[in-house]
Amino acid sequence: MSQQPRNGRAPSVKDVAAAAGVSLGTVSNVLNRPAVVSTATRERVERAMAELGFVRNESARQLRAGTSRALAYVMLDGGNPFFQDVAEGIEHAADAADLSLFVCNSGGRAERESKHLDRLVQQRVQGILITPVDPDAPHLADIARRGIPFVMVDRLSSTGGHCSVAVDDILGGRIAVEHLIDRGHERVAFVGGPASIGQVRERYQGAREVWAEFGRPADDLIHLPTEALTVSEGRSAGERLAGLPTRRRPTAAFCANDLLALGLLQHAVSAGLRVPDDLAIVGFDDIDFAAAAAVPLTSVRQPRQELGRTAARLVLDEATNPDHEHEQATFVPALVARASTGAPRR
Repeated sequence: MSQQPRNGRAPSVKDVAAAAGVSLGTVSNVLNRPAVVSTATRERVERAMAELGFVRNESARQLRAGTSRALAYVMLDGGNPFFQDVAEGIEHAADAADLSLFVCNSGGRAERESKHLDRLVQQRVQGILITPVDPDAPHLADIARRGIPFVMVDRLSSTGGHCSVAVDDILGGRIAVEHLIDRGHERVAFVGGPASIGQVRERYQGAREVWAEFGRPADDLIHLPTEALTVSEGRSAGERLAGLPTRRRPTAAFCANDLLALGLLQHAVSAGLRVPDDLAIVGFDDIDFAAAAAVPLTSVRQPRQELGRTAARLVLDEATNPDHEHEQATFVPALVARASTGAPRR
């Protein structure tokens, strides 16, 4: 076989053909339709590629094909393990389809999300999955109008104009607060993030619904909003909760996600409170850190990786199936009870 091309030039298809003693068409078939090439010839061409250090020009290939061998996921918060687990589920499905996955983080900023989407369109990705800052943002409708398959993750479509996958957040809120009522708590705090986040609004809605159904006074479900869904904001909420008058102080808290719950737990432990005797805590998502906390955290579990795998399945179906129909997939959350809420009170 011939030597590595000189002058620092990357080896080309022509170099591979010369090294393997085959035509350019045979090399092209090995790259694009290997099944039509005999085993012996294919192995000779692949050996030539390996010896020359040949790497196919994927950019040129996707220009010809009009699309790339990649999916993309624009997550809402790269610092939240929930979204990392969703991305892992998407990646498993992408791997099975022999695709790469681009992961972008909007950080909860609409302008950053829009820039990511513009770049992904330029990259001609096969499909886009996104947990949006605003599910009704105009730039999301633009993606659909451009004919790019996309799926909304962790939010349901309000129009049905595209696929979406999510957990029933209202039901999750109901499950969490009913659990605390069953434990005998008569004053409960809802520790939530910004009201602009739909998941927070719906979890609070579920909490209020079940609280009213049990005939509890509305004022005894105390809303403690936070600026973000983070551990530090959970600690801050703990300080505010501790500052409430004793007669108004909740004996339990339902947090809109596990990061808030872990921050609240940190503050409670540092303040000398006994969890759950002085303060019971329920989180949401059931990330891995929940079970590993100093006091294992009761949480409403979302099937995080399954959300990702389902979203990837839907976007791939839209990209490849001419008879594709949009689907709104809703998963049912489940409570995982641990030490942070203790045994039922008698």
